[in-house]
Amino acid sequence: MAEEQPKEVETTVTPSDPPPPTSDEKAAVTPPPPPAEEKIDESLSLAVSSEAVKEKSSEGSVGRDAALAKLTLEKKDSFIRAWEENERSKAMNKAQKKCSDIESWEKRKAAAIEADLKKLEEQLEKKKAEYVEKMKNKIAIIHRQAEEKRAVIEAQRGEELLKAEEMSAKYRATGTTPKKFLGCF
Repeated sequence: MAEEQPKEVETTVTPSDPPPPTSDEKAAVTPPPPPAEEKIDESLSLAVSSEAVKEKSSEGSVGRDAALAKLTLEKKDSFIRAWEENERSKAMNKAQKKCSDIESWEKRKAAAIEADLKKLEEQLEKKKAEYVEKMKNKIAIIHRQAEEKRAVIEAQRGEELLKAEEMSAKYRATGTTPKKFLGCF
């Protein structure tokens, strides 16, 4: 922040515009200074301004001290505000960086867990396919066994029918009756 100091307005007379000499001054007229002495004019103006400051300081040192104290307080306050703003921005940047670090960490961990989950799902799908295949094989084995048992029963029935026909033909040929007629009675 720029310091604000009371500025004094200085009036300097340039050599190109000298006031018209009065009758008293005609006797003691000095020639105007040459234009090469502009640097000297600046030093003279600085000397004149420092003299004016000394005069004012002796007259109003209390006012000057109060103004300087006020400027010092404003300067300190502006430095404190700038420091505070700097610290706030540092804290905000630090917190933002930490939040982004946490967010990226969270994304990495979530991605790793998702990858593990997909791997497990693939393993489970593979095991499921294996179990489905085993179950289908078991069903096929059971179906084949059932067909074999049906075939055996059909063969036994066919044999029993042939046996019954042979026995009935024998009884007809011999003219005898079977001793076991209806096993219930």
